[in-house]
Amino acid sequence: MSPVKVDVYAGYKGEETPRSFIIEGIRHAVTEIMNRWSSDTHGFFRVRTADGGQYVLRYQFDEERWEVVMQKRT
Repeated sequence: MSPVKVDVYAGYKGEETPRSFIIEGIRHAVTEIMNRWSSDTHGFFRVRTADGGQYVLRYQFDEERWEVVMQKRT
């Protein structure tokens, strides 16, 4: 799993939704949240990016840390 810097939008309920993220110095704009789910310790987002890639981003609540747990590039 790769650590990643994620720019988020915080909705009126305080939930954070990824808008873009940076991996290895490359910014990826999120064009679609395909799915989202959570556990007691993590939030997960399956996203599609402007270049057609698909990623699963995981947010660890207690450490406030984002990671990429899956990527599929076209």
